[in-house]
Amino acid sequence: MLRGFYTAASGMISMQRQQEALANNIANANTPGYKADQATIRAFPEMLLYQMGPGSTPAKGLSTANEIGSINTGVYVQEYVPNYIQGALKETGVLTDVALIDGVFPDETGSLFFSVQNENGEVRYTRNGNFTVDGEGYLTTTQGYYVLDAGGDPIQTGGMEFIVLDDGTLQVGQQAIQLGIAYTADANQLEKEGDGLFNGEAGQVPAGVTFSVKQGFLEQSNVDAVQTMTQMMDAYRSFELNQRVLKAYDESLGKAVSEIGRIG
Repeated sequence: MLRGFYTAASGMISMQRQQEALANNIANANTPGYKADQATIRAFPEMLLYQMGPGSTPAKGLSTANEIGSINTGVYVQEYVPNYIQGALKETGVLTDVALIDGVFPDETGSLFFSVQNENGEVRYTRNGNFTVDGEGYLTTTQGYYVLDAGGDPIQTGGMEFIVLDDGTLQVGQQAIQLGIAYTADANQLEKEGDGLFNGEAGQVPAGVTFSVKQGFLEQSNVDAVQTMTQMMDAYRSFELNQRVLKAYDESLGKAVSEIGRIG
């Protein structure tokens, strides 16, 4: 009985964590470049059940026991995996807004990112092209992180007047600066951080990978609000079902303690 109690409890915990991921997706439905998280739910290792026959003891081994079959011992959320499918493009008309448009990738799990520098001077990656220019004339994210060029240096534009070509080249007056576009063959190895940043290994765009850059556009979040709300309702129903099972086990345990063995 206690095994079923813990199985139902693990189901409730898993649905709660899935609900948290879905709620976070909904909260970022309007965040440019946001990649929706998907909860990966797995079952705990199966247990093999045996029926002990008369005279069978652990000391004698299980040679006289009958095999019943296997049973699962609950579920758990193994990890949250971002969905790297590109979001829709939205025209803003703002010159500092830049959208990265995916082209052809030789790797199914490949993805492209803008390279930025966080407050600790470390390189991070983002799909959020909602850039601006700070007081010193550097191109930055709205959180204040420097946007990097192909050489890993902050980009100095001197103001808002610059042109971004389709190949990611910034034309600032007579100067041409290549945006730091990074590619990773396996985006699932990256770790999500706050402010739309990803941490991990990414490098220069190899041959065979195509992309384009659009100035005055933003890549929107790839969260499907309708589908996410449906998933939230399903997770809530699953939570409720496990809660009812847990309540039934609790009532059975209560009867076992208070009623079974009572002398009439």
